[in-house]
Amino acid sequence: MQEKMRTIGYLCPACRKKVIRERSTFALAASGAAVNCDCGKSSLVIDAEENRFRLSVPCGVCGGEHSAAVEAPRLLDGKGVGLACPQTRQLCCFIGEEYEVERELERLSLAAQKEQDDGELFVDSVIMHEVLSELREIAAREHGIACACGSERYRMEVRPTYVDLICADCGARLRIDASTDEDLDRLCCNWTLRISGKRQG
Repeated sequence: MQEKMRTIGYLCPACRKKVIRERSTFALAASGAAVNCDCGKSSLVIDAEENRFRLSVPCGVCGGEHSAAVEAPRLLDGKGVGLACPQTRQLCCFIGEEYEVERELERLSLAAQKEQDDGELFVDSVIMHEVLSELREIAAREHGIACACGSERYRMEVRPTYVDLICADCGARLRIDASTDEDLDRLCCNWTLRISGKRQG
């Protein structure tokens, strides 16, 4: 019988690279685990206790280190469990199925790079990540994001509380608020998005 595996992922605060490693559930339950970045400057430590695990997580979001206790069933089974930076509410670690971990770490890496480039923090990073993910899904549909001028070419500007969709041909904008649960719910109600377009002449 094939041994069940869990994937552990975090963003290294030293080199900013994604750290993703696999460990068996048997090994985790027996003795926990230590996951090290290749740069040698950060380690995520999982200590096994009775019916739960205690985690020490290097945070690629704020640069600090966070501690958390997670019940054993949540860590060893299901899609996975994410731990958030208490300062920013942004996920800093994810443990679970390989696909889920890789997806969450990609989001985290992109958001961290965006914040590093702009020097801006999102008002709610979790909501912003969900909004960006939903926009990608809408864009993948036929005529998912289009402008009233007839163009389907656009670019995005991401700001702390919103995302602007900007038509590449006429320059019209559609603002998508991205700071509250209500903003996310409002976006999820749309199968497609239409930029209003600018009148010519």
